[in-house]
Amino acid sequence: MKSTTLKITMLAFLAIGTFSCKNNEKEVAKEIETAAEASEVAVEYKVDTAASAIKWEGSKPTTTHFGTIKLASGAFSVNNDKVEAGKFEIDMKSINVEDLEGEYKANLEAHLMGTVEGKEGDFFNANKYPTSKFELTKIEGNTVHGNLTIKEKTNAIEFPATITINGDNLELVSEPFNLDRTKWDVNFGSKSIFPNLGDKFVSDDMKITLSIVAKK
Repeated sequence: MKSTTLKITMLAFLAIGTFSCKNNEKEVAKEIETAAEASEVAVEYKVDTAASAIKWEGSKPTTTHFGTIKLASGAFSVNNDKVEAGKFEIDMKSINVEDLEGEYKANLEAHLMGTVEGKEGDFFNANKYPTSKFELTKIEGNTVHGNLTIKEKTNAIEFPATITINGDNLELVSEPFNLDRTKWDVNFGSKSIFPNLGDKFVSDDMKITLSIVAKK
């Protein structure tokens, strides 16, 4: 009887351990697909960089910071009011912090962009990698699929969005979605990379919302 009880107890601990490990595992990487191609009859809508923006939000146990990033360029190819292909570049030197002011705002922006000497690689190292890019691979229902390249590393992502085409204007507005920054080697303060940080960590997830306007 004791032997049976011991075996059951051991199995229970193994099951709990396995479950915990699975919960702590990173999401399985999605397969990178070829960028979508436009047909010869498709019409190009160029991104209006002044009217477009990416909202971001990052957090740590005691604080949440948020702001915007500008687009450097981009275009969508449209045929019969459907987007066939698209891509845009992100200006990593335009990182803007909206929840701080003065010196605190400037210091965080500099840290994120990597313009602080000795801390260039903590986050986005914008002097070395001034732009990031997204290439559309497909649209399924309200889900946009594509390849996002940051710091010359590419991962497949997907996000829910509404695309509205009205004459000469196209608008893509996403719902907020999360990106795991460590997939692009943005590892500063990551508890999954540096497990001994205690409560001095920065969340791996960046909350992103796209608002993109393009014109024929």
